[in-house]
Amino acid sequence: MQYIQQIFFVLLAGVAIFIFARKTGRIRRNILLGKEETINDQPGRRWRNVLLLAFGQKKMFKRITPALLHFCVYAGFVIINVEILEIILDGIFGVHRMFAPVLGRVYNVLIGCFEILAVLVLVACVVFLIRRNILKVRRLAMKELNGWPKSDANLILITEIILMSLFLTMNTADYNLQLMGAHHYTATGSFWISGMLAPLFSGLQEPALIGIERSCWWLHIIGVFAFLNYLPYSKHLHIILAFPNAYYGRLYPQGKMQNMPDIQKEVLYMMQPEQAPAEAQGQEHHRFGAKDIMDLSWKNLLDAYSCTECGRCTAVCPANITGKKLSPRKIMMDTRDRMEAVGKNITANKTFQDDGKSLLHDYISVEELRACTTCNACVEACPVSIEPLSIINQLRRYLVMEESNAPQEWNMMFGNIENNMAPWKFSPDDRDIWTQEPA
Repeated sequence: MQYIQQIFFVLLAGVAIFIFARKTGRIRRNILLGKEETINDQPGRRWRNVLLLAFGQKKMFKRITPALLHFCVYAGFVIINVEILEIILDGIFGVHRMFAPVLGRVYNVLIGCFEILAVLVLVACVVFLIRRNILKVRRLAMKELNGWPKSDANLILITEIILMSLFLTMNTADYNLQLMGAHHYTATGSFWISGMLAPLFSGLQEPALIGIERSCWWLHIIGVFAFLNYLPYSKHLHIILAFPNAYYGRLYPQGKMQNMPDIQKEVLYMMQPEQAPAEAQGQEHHRFGAKDIMDLSWKNLLDAYSCTECGRCTAVCPANITGKKLSPRKIMMDTRDRMEAVGKNITANKTFQDDGKSLLHDYISVEELRACTTCNACVEACPVSIEPLSIINQLRRYLVMEESNAPQEWNMMFGNIENNMAPWKFSPDDRDIWTQEPA
């Protein structure tokens, strides 16, 4: 019977890892649909950002209450994985609490700390559910979260509550079995929280306790494998991608906009046609700006998959605060949705077949893009170094330079810059006349 359980466990783990690897491979392929961009400067600063922003969650602590709650969940998720490792090894080798004989009394301290973290995770998840569904904090109740995004967030929180409850119940039943001297249950002593809960099961017989302990063990590890394969379909993929995204975050000043070399060359060739290379004639036209995800860089697409949907960007966006349609969070969600649609297209057809849609217009509207003031508030607020503004700017460049789609006020300014070399409707010769007028 024990061998059958081991074989079943190994098959279950193998299937879970295979499905996860296949999905993550497709996500990697989708990210690499973007244009190449070299980001490898100042590795010291980049690793510092990983430590401060991803591990330390520095930006989260601008709002102390949700930051502390999130840190409890984050620490619980990361540290309790040590216990998950032991459960996996127990399942493979058919043993029970493999690390206990090796670590001795240290093992009790570790599991006791894990139990405290489990309780903190439970409390934090309950508070998060209340904030989302009862208090309805503004940034967590906006219309772009209606439907699946809201259900996704609630499902993850409920799943974590269930997993932590199974972990505590398993340890409580285990401790009672130790007190009975049950075979196969290593005598490790109380694990703090489970020791406090032990009287709840004190009236049960050994077979019932074994049934509870084994059921919780199997449900817990099955839940972990299910959670692993749910991550790539959820906003909680940021648990993994926050680290590389923090490393590859751009280090130049946030107010700096990147020039497009293709545009600079076009202007140069217009002013000095003799410098235009002869072989350039007849070459394929490169888009100015971005219309679809293939026109964005791989870093933009990594940003979209790393989005936590926390809404801090939208909460500080002046356009959104004043009632405009723009939501930086929605920009990232739309980019991710478009990537997923393109990815499914490629999976089905082996290569991308034009579906008549694009990120611009079909997912993100002109009205949203024009509302942006390029103030960089969204970039500053993001806890994992995401840049919604970069995507907005590239989509707006396409609108103006490829579609000639700009408000009349912008066109007047463009004309003035072209003719007068300044935004104002004054010729360069007349620009200083005001200094000669009598006071």
